Amino acid sequence: METTITINVLALIARVLSGASVRWVDCQPDTCQRVYFANHTSHLDALVLWSALPADVRARTRPVGAKDYWSAGRIRRYFSTRVFNALLIDRQEIKVHQSPVDLMIREIGHRDSLIVFPEGGRSDGREVGEFKSGLYYLCKKRPDLECIPVYLDNMNRILPRGQFLPVPLLSCITFGPPIWLEADESKDDFLRRARQAVLQLKES
Repeated sequence: METTITINVLALIARVLSGASVRWVDCQPDTCQRVYFANHTSHLDALVLWSALPADVRARTRPVGAKDYWSAGRIRRYFSTRVFNALLIDRQEIKVHQSPVDLMIREIGHRDSLIVFPEGGRSDGREVGEFKSGLYYLCKKRPDLECIPVYLDNMNRILPRGQFLPVPLLSCITFGPPIWLEADESKDDFLRRARQAVLQLKES
């Protein structure tokens, strides 16, 4: 009960701080298993995207994050493990023992959805960087997953790089229509198409 209250309060705070309006373009919230993939400009991105989902969808959706960041300090560790139920990737250990994609597939089973940022790191907000290969391999091993493009607008100004306290501003979160990896589609073609799906939401 306490965790549920914490989750709802945190989601409300995130929406207030970000001033986020939420749009669903040719897509609707659903508890089916999905991969939400978005541009990445702020440490708040995962929290704000997660909080924009309806409660029943949010309960089945796990942000993917770097363990070294989200396990640093008791507060981050509490929120990442007890509130977000984040899937944390140890970037050093994973290279030796298991691929990140295999870990994600194992952890989500046939129930949970994921939030990922295919650029692999934060950009300055002016451009969406090229996508890394992880999204492609995830979709190749689980072609049944719906891939939902998401464009996060103005998040880099709410928590600029190097800052620790968010500045309340208006932002917009746009969810787009699902895509799937097509039969015989190459890695480069799929990643270009996925990136373009995010970019199109910026103009919509």
